[in-house]
Amino acid sequence: MIVADIIQQQLGQSSFIRRMFEEGIRLKAERGEANVFDFTLGNPGEDPPAGVTASFQEVARRNAPGSHGYMPNAGYPRTRAVVAERLAHATGVPFGVGNVLMTIGCAGAMNSVLKAMLNPGDEVIVPAPFFPDYRFYIGNFGGKMALVETRGDFSLDVAAIEAAITPRTRAILLNSPNNPTGVIYSEATLRELEAVLQRADHPIVVVSDEPYTAIVYDGATCPLPASIISNCVITTSWSKKWGLAGERIGYLAVSPKVADADALFAAAVFSSRVLGFINAPAVWQHVVAAAPDESPDVEAYQEKRDLLCDGLAGFGYELRKPQGAFYVFPKTPIPDDVAFTRLLQEEGVLAVPGSGFGRAGYMRLSLTVPLDTVARSLPAFARTLEKSGRPGQP
Repeated sequence: MIVADIIQQQLGQSSFIRRMFEEGIRLKAERGEANVFDFTLGNPGEDPPAGVTASFQEVARRNAPGSHGYMPNAGYPRTRAVVAERLAHATGVPFGVGNVLMTIGCAGAMNSVLKAMLNPGDEVIVPAPFFPDYRFYIGNFGGKMALVETRGDFSLDVAAIEAAITPRTRAILLNSPNNPTGVIYSEATLRELEAVLQRADHPIVVVSDEPYTAIVYDGATCPLPASIISNCVITTSWSKKWGLAGERIGYLAVSPKVADADALFAAAVFSSRVLGFINAPAVWQHVVAAAPDESPDVEAYQEKRDLLCDGLAGFGYELRKPQGAFYVFPKTPIPDDVAFTRLLQEEGVLAVPGSGFGRAGYMRLSLTVPLDTVARSLPAFARTLEKSGRPGQP
């Protein structure tokens, strides 16, 4: 077999998200797009903010000499300075240009820092449910994912995290607001975790995955781990908050409070280069520097969240309204979440089984669809509930 054994194994574990998305393409061709309600992929449905589009057009119009060539592997100093300034303001931590690496999206940032940190056999603690590709990012560099369950409300179980720490633990991967649950980890919980890390007998880095921090509901705030946790690095992108999932622009920020911060940053820059990323897209670095304070239309997502959550709860589904991000993670009415999503599929609704996120008995629904799609899908959710043996109220 020409394909590596590890890739063959990983293909067998590959993401339910993509599989269901591809099934949606087939169903739309078969039934017509209006008859399929595809809640699978977190592909932002809102257009980029007007200021972002205007800045992109201005960068393209100006087409400054040399603006498409190589730059330092860490990215343009001006762009990194803009990012660092806003991080310092948001966290109270003195981030500078030498702490920020511009990356090929959030995935590029995470792979770069994990390559920089992990020796084969090292462990990364990941609270479940979790974004499925974390498993592969960690495995790319010989690391092992150590899963720790969250509490019933999906909040962090810090005692369980502490119990999972071993001499091989190198990092803890946090994602708040969380994909798929929409939970925001509280300041008190993060302070409790910092106390655990201070008690640990070796340095452990928190990798804070933050693509959804600008998407929060009901006036909530999202505490930033770097403002509380000393050994913290940030991975994030503009994919979600600006609706730029296809442009792949993000950054890695190493807190200056990290032990050996300069060495870790230099290792991450080197790792980004040898992974083949070389540097983040020049045009989008210019846009980031020109429009750093543009915000997403959170009200549009909140309207869809409320319509979907209130509708499902009214039928009898068990769920918690997400505090942030743009996913809803209800319990499936039967324990077999894969079987239930197949019943939904018969009604033209595409959802991702919670098993793909490390939590069976749930399903993930993405709010990146038009409001009309949410409204028209609700009777199908009610019918599926009845088919499962739990009567709904259409």
